[in-house]
Amino acid sequence: MESKSVMDVALIPNIEPIDSAPGTSDKGNHMTKPRKKTMTSVYLKFFETAPDGKNRRHLSNRHPGYDKSDDGVSTPNSQPIIVVKKPQTQVKTSHVELDHLNWLLIKWLVLASLPPSTFEEKWLSNSFKFLSPPVQIWPGEKFQAVLHEVFRSMRDDIRSTLEHVSSKVSITLDFWTSYQQIFYMSVTCQWIDDTWSFHKVLLDISRVSSPCGSGEIYHTLIKVLKFYNLETRILSCTHDNSTNAVHACHTLKDDLDSQKSNPFCYVPCAARTLNSIIDDGLRSTKSVIAKIREFALEMNSSSEMMEEFSQLTSTYQEGNWKFPLDVSARWSGTYQMLDIVRKHEETHSRLLLNSAEKNAISIMHTYLEPFYKTTNDICTNKLPTVGLVLFFMDHISETITACRESRHSPDWLKNAAVDMAAKVRSYNDQVSNIFTYMTAILDPRIKIELIPESLNLENYLEEARSHFVRNYSTTHFPSMAASYGSTQELEDGGSNVSFAEEIARKRRRASMGTATDELTQYLSEPPAPIPTDVLEWWKVNSTRYPRLSVMARDFLAVQATSVAPEDLFCSKGDEVERQKQLLPVSSMQAILCVRSWTESGMKLKYKSTEIDYERLMELAENGAGGFEKKQK
Repeated sequence: MESKSVMDVALIPNIEPIDSAPGTSDKGNHMTKPRKKTMTSVYLKFFETAPDGKNRRHLSNRHPGYDKSDDGVSTPNSQPIIVVKKPQTQVKTSHVELDHLNWLLIKWLVLASLPPSTFEEKWLSNSFKFLSPPVQIWPGEKFQAVLHEVFRSMRDDIRSTLEHVSSKVSITLDFWTSYQQIFYMSVTCQWIDDTWSFHKVLLDISRVSSPCGSGEIYHTLIKVLKFYNLETRILSCTHDNSTNAVHACHTLKDDLDSQKSNPFCYVPCAARTLNSIIDDGLRSTKSVIAKIREFALEMNSSSEMMEEFSQLTSTYQEGNWKFPLDVSARWSGTYQMLDIVRKHEETHSRLLLNSAEKNAISIMHTYLEPFYKTTNDICTNKLPTVGLVLFFMDHISETITACRESRHSPDWLKNAAVDMAAKVRSYNDQVSNIFTYMTAILDPRIKIELIPESLNLENYLEEARSHFVRNYSTTHFPSMAASYGSTQELEDGGSNVSFAEEIARKRRRASMGTATDELTQYLSEPPAPIPTDVLEWWKVNSTRYPRLSVMARDFLAVQATSVAPEDLFCSKGDEVERQKQLLPVSSMQAILCVRSWTESGMKLKYKSTEIDYERLMELAENGAGGFEKKQK
């Protein structure tokens, strides 16, 4: 990019105070220099200029009431009031960067997920012109063009980054329909780097052509994978459980298997399954929940009720409630509303609940408590691995089974549990394969001991050994066998070790001489505690399991959910859905992608220029006009 760019123009000039503001009087303004009285143009219509051009002759017939028609005489009180506008003091401007304002608006556009047409609103541009007439906001077409150029520049950087990833990658798919009834698919990539840091980046927001079936999804997905050169490096795809997505992933698997490039698997979304299971459980108490939601909405709008409820929570030592209360249709909001009513009997009189409804709330709250704890743990877990999520889903299955078999459960809850159990079985059938088994046992917290019984098949273990030896053996990593001892020596103090230590290390290497022995040794040790940081555990133990750690890097990147769990279970998802549904097709891809990339830490970039927003914000706060660009 040349030294002069689209940013090298004026921003908002400094404006000195104006002598008078609208609605103020000029009286008392003693600082104004007196002017010589002159004949203004307002009165010239009552005079006629003489031929010499200097003298003027008064024309009485032009005054109201002096005309020859003699229709009447006007009094001074009936004469129109003539307002003479005082000329304003000239605005002094200093040279600052006009386009800096537009770059700040670009950032606002992205973070707020607004279409470029927002800036075509006259009230917005006039607001800036009210502060400074020279301000020029880009037209919507230019905002659109700049935004798409930013998108292309940042996408090229992502492609360059992915080319240097040494491990396998996994992808997730999510689908939605916009207000324009256009079907979209988001493709997100995950991997673990050499330092055992987890990475997640949005690859694309793709428009799926009509009729939006499995074939269209497959061709759209292949196009994205080819653009980023990922066809030979993709290990798994986690989909949204829809039939079309399942068929598209099946076609992709057949395609990759025919090329014999890489093993590939596809995984159903555990979060969407769990959300659907919970919806089945809530369906029988839908009318009561609607009544509770109305109460919570009323409480949010009434300061008196909020104060009264605050006193109740203080009495019960529950001062952690925040207002306004979460009344979204998301699962967390629904459970919290049930919790409020169950704990505070005083609210029943406001809700006008009968005894049957009170009893239903108490039963449903107790039944759903494990579900709430599960979703909360999944949402707050740093890395919800497949193994950990399967562990939670197994507990959910046990909870549902216990409800169905309990003689204390009412019939309406047992009927709901039947539908819930059917969805659990469907999910278990889809995840019961060798790939999810290998992914689960490579989580040091799970291994074989905590893996669900439905997945813990003996033939799976033998297949896992075979896959490990075939794909992660010494022949595939010749440098590992030679470097293992030197790596260990380097960590233990270099080559200055005792003869006894050398013998001990030779025996350790002999016991770990084959790839199979690494897996055997790993599985023979007890699982790590559940709070353990999985990636940190493997980072520390990678020297003990040099080959197995390579396999773990690949498989632990496989995702158990196709979307962030908090987007489904928490109120944050309401805002996410609003953004997805309201953006027009012309800006959906660019805005959502650029927003995701900037939130992940990438700098907003235009062609070869990195936009230094920290410096730009500093200049804006200080009222300065310069701007610095970082050249790549």
